[in-house]
Amino acid sequence: MFDGFWDNVFRYPRYFITILVGLFVNTFAPLVPLFKRPVTLVALIGLFLGGIFFLTLTLRAMLGLSAS
Repeated sequence: MFDGFWDNVFRYPRYFITILVGLFVNTFAPLVPLFKRPVTLVALIGLFLGGIFFLTLTLRAMLGLSAS
């Protein structure tokens, strides 16, 4: 009854990694053609960095962390 139990348990991390890789590939594959033009590349990088900065400031304000 429990012959393949641990084999199945150790398959779950590999399954989880496969799902995450598939999610990232399907999310970023439509953006690859935009990286071919330098103007859109700079705009996308700026948008990404601006989003990270906005998220950082928002979380600091929500959690009451000081800026220094």
